[in-house]
Amino acid sequence: MNQPAELMPQFSTIEYIVQRGPPTPLIFLYVVDTCLEEEDLQALKESLQMSLSLLPPDALVGLITFGRMVQVHELNCDGISKSYVFRGTKDLTAKQIQDMLGLVKPAAAAQQGRPQQPQEPSFMSSRFLQPVHKIDMNLTDLLGELQRDPWPVTQGKRPLRSTGVALSIAVGLLEGTLPNTGARIMLFTGGPPTQGPGMVVGDELKTPIRSWHDIEKDNARFMKKATKHYEGLANRSAANGHCIDIYACALDQTGLLEMKCCSNLTGGQIVIGDSFNTSLFKQTFQRVFSKDVNGAFKMAFGANLEVKTSRELKISGAIGPCVSLNVKSPCISENELGVGGTCQWKICGLDPSTTLAFYFEVVNQHNAPIPQGGRGAIQFVTQYQHSSAQKRIRVTTIARNWADAQTQLQHIEAAFDQEAAAVLMARLGVYRAETEEGPDVLRWLDRQLIRLCQKFGQYNKDDPTSFRLSDTFSLYPQFMFHLRRSPFLQVFNNSPDESSYYRHHFARQDLTQSLIMIQPILYSYSFYGPPEACFIGQQ
Repeated sequence: MNQPAELMPQFSTIEYIVQRGPPTPLIFLYVVDTCLEEEDLQALKESLQMSLSLLPPDALVGLITFGRMVQVHELNCDGISKSYVFRGTKDLTAKQIQDMLGLVKPAAAAQQGRPQQPQEPSFMSSRFLQPVHKIDMNLTDLLGELQRDPWPVTQGKRPLRSTGVALSIAVGLLEGTLPNTGARIMLFTGGPPTQGPGMVVGDELKTPIRSWHDIEKDNARFMKKATKHYEGLANRSAANGHCIDIYACALDQTGLLEMKCCSNLTGGQIVIGDSFNTSLFKQTFQRVFSKDVNGAFKMAFGANLEVKTSRELKISGAIGPCVSLNVKSPCISENELGVGGTCQWKICGLDPSTTLAFYFEVVNQHNAPIPQGGRGAIQFVTQYQHSSAQKRIRVTTIARNWADAQTQLQHIEAAFDQEAAAVLMARLGVYRAETEEGPDVLRWLDRQLIRLCQKFGQYNKDDPTSFRLSDTFSLYPQFMFHLRRSPFLQVFNNSPDESSYYRHHFARQDLTQSLIMIQPILYSYSFYGPPEACFIGQQ
């Protein structure tokens, strides 16, 4: 009678707390643009000072500021501000950054090939990454004293902003001190990178930042080089389990198109707005540090997700804020969809709504046909660092009955989840839209809808009015109708940065939020009851 929870069918997800290993502190590295207007900079400084009070006392905090030059601030100096200054035009390797900052890994750990414990390099990180309880006052004062970038900006010019080098130094700093530890690099920028590696536009204001029209005409001269720079940083950051958040507040574009991979690959947040001095930014930034009922942050770090399947199923790939770990197994399909060719993925940053889409292929082998009445099983094993510094393992196991597509079509029809199918198809469409021409993606979506209707629709030949779909499919075509017109696939009237922002959020939200983004809800109000929600197109 006393079975373990794993054997009870209603417990499809079990989470284990792993006690071994020392607890690891959370790390927050602020990377702050000082080329802002005075009131914008003042509002940002106040938001950053407020955030210190929301961090746990043992969390490690670091500060990098940038304009024409990049400054890495030492935080253990009493009574004097001390920082390392880097030129914003020179690209530095991880080793150069670590040598210049005096971050040298212990040779013994590297020689023996054993994993480096987060506690081992703590003496190295002490100058640039300090526990909040030690430097709360110092850092509050340091933030309060931050000045606008002192380099003069002549009329008709943009300020020189070295975002690419600042991010490179942030990634190198964490890489050299605390690899494979939960960390957030939080970039606050108020304009496009205008010099050095990762620059998106020149400093002449008469030259506008690239538009979709320029990209189509291959007239965006900095785009490919900048994208390559940020992709390199994103992959290095992902390999070390650190996520990169981008908070971009400006009236013009800030280069999000080129920088989006930093957040997309590492599971970081992207927030865009008009100014840091708006309640929208201040409240959004505060919500990043919201806590659950147990007082722990609603964020997790450094997750490894493994998928296991029964032999009739093969994994085609995943779409979401993840990178491939290139782990091979017999259950990997040759047909890749999204990030494929592996059965394990790394997700550096998670929050309660982070959702990945997985795609599978049914493999009917001639020598071992799918057993009628049998069950196919999938298991998801996620290991991650909880914000309370515990290591946790979450295991979700699901099994479904097999149905023959020729003789049991009605079973498939009855079990069809049109809402999940719409979101999965939309994710695939948005993923393809990143690399393919817009009209090609729309034609592909149309073909998929036609194939579904051919398979499950009921109609008389040459009589269009006779076409019927059962209730389990009735909403799916209208989801596709709205998806085709959505800003996720249509770039008209949106800047490249805005399209990147919309696509970033669509690739990580849960099913309900994704459906609302595809097909917005209208609320009907009356004097006789509470507001009622109805989807556009519903009767």
